[in-house]
Amino acid sequence: MLWMQNHMTVGSDIAFVALGSNLGDAEQNLLRAIEELRKLADGNLVRSGLWVSEPLDCPVGSPDFINAVVGFTPKSESSPELLLVQLQNMELELGRQTDQMPNSPRPLDLDIIAYGALRVNLADLVIPHPRAHQRLFVLKPLQEIAPHFILPGSTQTVTELVEKAAPMRIARLSDRSR
Repeated sequence: MLWMQNHMTVGSDIAFVALGSNLGDAEQNLLRAIEELRKLADGNLVRSGLWVSEPLDCPVGSPDFINAVVGFTPKSESSPELLLVQLQNMELELGRQTDQMPNSPRPLDLDIIAYGALRVNLADLVIPHPRAHQRLFVLKPLQEIAPHFILPGSTQTVTELVEKAAPMRIARLSDRSR
């Protein structure tokens, strides 16, 4: 609904990016990343509220994550591969370490959930994100901005996927910064 209120149509050129942080000032890390993502958009960027979720598949004792999802039309010179590089650079700028154990706490994690209707299967990039349809910490924020979106290769809307996803502890934060 929010997507439509902003006069944007979910079409073949919309990219959805999931954001997560559970190290440092997680909320500020996400807000900073959202501002950087606005620079990659050709026009408006639509964002979900912020959500807090339990860490999934992380080392014992990992702090909760703050999550969000943004949707935007990438600039015309962009591509999924270029967007991936830009996201990885943002992660590094916010202090993400590349030599950590998988799923270690991190100041910023950015994942391309979808890039229009494209399906990509490269060694370092799979679109749509292979686990997005199972993860409430991606689906709930995505539902806020594109409830009727269907991930490429799927037949179910985001709202239908939310209803079928495995339960986890997740709650929307009051979003004072919108």
